[in-house]
Amino acid sequence: MKKKISFIRMDSVLAKWLLQKLVKEPLPSDCAHELLAGVTDMLSGEVTSLLLSTDDEAEAACVQQDGGMRLGELEIIPKSRRVVMGDREISLTPKEFDILYFLAQNRGEVFTKEQIYRAVWSDNYLLDDSNIMAFIRKLRKKIEPDPDEPKYILTIWGIGYKFNDQI
Repeated sequence: MKKKISFIRMDSVLAKWLLQKLVKEPLPSDCAHELLAGVTDMLSGEVTSLLLSTDDEAEAACVQQDGGMRLGELEIIPKSRRVVMGDREISLTPKEFDILYFLAQNRGEVFTKEQIYRAVWSDNYLLDDSNIMAFIRKLRKKIEPDPDEPKYILTIWGIGYKFNDQI
């Protein structure tokens, strides 16, 4: 099924109004604080655009009250940079966490190794595919029930990787 995507320009006046509205009249939605954080990031210049979704998958992966994201048995808590699988905490390096969080935030979207590198390192790509592959391999060993048959981080042969959007 094709998803319909629309682009709507939001100037600073509209962003400030929306921010004030969200602060003064908090919504009883688990995702309202995520929107508030996104608008704040736009106004500060940290991001230039937001992608909003109303589909069931986005709601299932919605950020929880503690800022965490639950995807199957995997819970990612960005504020404390923690990852929990079931009832045990998974120890990740800072870059492993950044890669996992980036892919999880963009569930279902396929990224090349270069795109992952640029998103996580914010540097020019050094044409070293083995670097990203090594990080993905280590990450899978830590979070996947069976690293040889991954269910969270999927390889899209000839392209790159994606976080499974069926979880």
